[in-house]
Amino acid sequence: MSASKASYVKNNNGTQVQSIGLGTYTSLGGDCERATLHAIDVGYRHIDTAYFYENEGEVGKAVQQKIAEGVIQRKDIFITTKLWCHFHEPEKVEYACRKTLQNFGLDYVDLYLMHWPYSYVYRGDNEMMPTDAKGEVELSDVDYLDTWRAMEKLVELGLTKGIGVSNFNSEQLTRLLANCKIKPIHNQIECHPALNQKPLIALCKQHNIVVTAYCPLGRPDPAKKQPSFIYDAKVQAIADKYKKSTAQIVLRYLIEIGTVPLPKSSNPKRIEENFNIFDFKLTAADHAVLDTYNTGERLIKMEHAIKSKNYPFNIPY
Repeated sequence: MSASKASYVKNNNGTQVQSIGLGTYTSLGGDCERATLHAIDVGYRHIDTAYFYENEGEVGKAVQQKIAEGVIQRKDIFITTKLWCHFHEPEKVEYACRKTLQNFGLDYVDLYLMHWPYSYVYRGDNEMMPTDAKGEVELSDVDYLDTWRAMEKLVELGLTKGIGVSNFNSEQLTRLLANCKIKPIHNQIECHPALNQKPLIALCKQHNIVVTAYCPLGRPDPAKKQPSFIYDAKVQAIADKYKKSTAQIVLRYLIEIGTVPLPKSSNPKRIEENFNIFDFKLTAADHAVLDTYNTGERLIKMEHAIKSKNYPFNIPY
């Protein structure tokens, strides 16, 4: 399937991004490079990674190979990565971004996100979860507004085209919007039928911020037949109607409720399947079925950071 078949959404900084992206978390040991190469061949033009994932180098190698082969030009592909929590001190932000670019072997990224609104003590570039004598993660109290101001400078320096946030709740986003020079272009959040995030999506839409959805398939576990929105007969019936898989139905649903899903896979067939969702539309009745799975249950709770004043999940959204 060619890249032209996939739809795109406009970012508030004038760039555009494909309405689906390749997620790469836990993709290591060459898997990420192979997945990225295959995804580009299939037609993906949007790759999501992070410093924390330790695979920026693999993404960079794959992108450079596809540029060398003439499959894409650098301007055709949208690369997102993220500032990890131990680099929130304003004086560390540019250093962290340059280190990331070195990992990729690229001059710029398209989007640099603040991975979480809370921060950790810095104990070294690779000490990503610094712990104290009791084995508890060492939180610091850097204000994300100070981190954001340092990120705004990265745009001015040309190290990234855009900046954004991840895991910000409505209050954090509202406070950031009232105090920023450059608006975030994306808020990347956990989003799937069990946590459909409609109130937060509505707030982001109001401010012209794109919502990207991580864990869009709820981390399927075939042995446990979980999550139910992937394995239920009701969703299977919708899938049968369109000659699609339940995963494709869920991804289509997420696009139609206003997000850009980022399904992670290193399986070539799954990578193709996840991309092949632009030739059908769901009905209101289909949406009504998928809406019933919204329990508000999170997969990613980051409870070690609950004591931080910037922990994002203490309010409904």
